[in-house]
Amino acid sequence: MARLGRLALRLFHHAILRGLRAAHEPHDPRPLLLQQAPAGAALQAVRLPGPGGKALAAWWLRPAPAAGRKTFPVALLMHGWGSNASAMLPLVGPLLRAGLGVLLLDARGHGCSDAVDFTSMPRFAEDIGAGVAWLRAQIGVDGARLVLVGHSVGAAAALLYTARLVGPGEPPRAVISLSAFAHPQEVMRRWLAARRIPHVPIGRAVLRHVQRVIGTDFDAIAPLRTVAGLSAALLLVHGRDDDTVPFDDALRLQAAAPPGAQLLGVPGDHDLREALVDHEAQLLGFLAEALRDRVQVTEGSARD
Repeated sequence: MARLGRLALRLFHHAILRGLRAAHEPHDPRPLLLQQAPAGAALQAVRLPGPGGKALAAWWLRPAPAAGRKTFPVALLMHGWGSNASAMLPLVGPLLRAGLGVLLLDARGHGCSDAVDFTSMPRFAEDIGAGVAWLRAQIGVDGARLVLVGHSVGAAAALLYTARLVGPGEPPRAVISLSAFAHPQEVMRRWLAARRIPHVPIGRAVLRHVQRVIGTDFDAIAPLRTVAGLSAALLLVHGRDDDTVPFDDALRLQAAAPPGAQLLGVPGDHDLREALVDHEAQLLGFLAEALRDRVQVTEGSARD
C-alpha cells in the first residue's frame, strides 16, 4: 500500500507539472529589433549565466551615444508565462529613443533559454536577478537608474524581485507592471475552474502541492504583499477589458502600494501590445519623473 501511495503521489506530481508547463518556443526578435532601434543604437544577442547553471537568452541594446553622457539608465524587460521576449518588442523603440539601454530576457523554460523541469513566478524573479547582475557589469550602465518592466507573471516577478530579492547594488528605481495579478492563488483557482476541476478535494490538493514544489506559499509571494514594501516608483498598466486578470486586480494593487503608485487603465485585454503603442507618452513621462528627469523624451518618441 505504501508503494502504491508513493506511485500515486509521483503520478500526481508529474500530471501537475505537465499541466502547468509553459510553451518553450524559440524565436528570433533581431529583425524587428533592428527595425525599431534608432540610428546609433547597438544590438547584441547574448546568453547570460542564469540560476541553477542554466543559460538565459537575452538581447542587449545600447542607446545611441549622446554628447556629454558617460553613463545611461537601463530597462530590463520580462515577458509573461508561456511567452518570450518578443512580446515586449513594442516598448523597445520608445525606451531607446528616450536614452535607456534595454535588455530583453527569455525566462528559463521559455523562448531560447535553457529548458527546466518546471518554472514559477519566484524563478522568473531569480532570472530577473541574473539579468540585473549582468547589466550592472556592462560598461556605461548606470546601475543606480535601473527600471524593471514585466508583463503578467513577469510583472509579479519584477515586484517580488524589487521587494525581496534585491542583490548587491541599489534597488530598481522604477517598476512598470503590465497586467499583474493580485494573488497567485486566485490565478490558480481560475485556471482550475476553467478546466472544471473541483476545488474540493482535487483543486485544494493541487494548490498545496504547487506551493511545495515552488518552495513557498502563495501568500508570501503575492503581489498584494510585495507591492506594499516597494521603495521604487510604480506604474500599474492594465487593460480594462482583461478577461484573464480582472481590472479590479490593478485597483487592489494600487490600494495596497505605498502612496504615489500610479494606475493607467487602457483599452484592451491581457496582452496590451497594441494598447501600449498609444500610451508611450505616459510611460516615458512616468520614467522621466522616476529617473529625476534624466531621461529625455525626444521628438518622435511618443504618439499623440
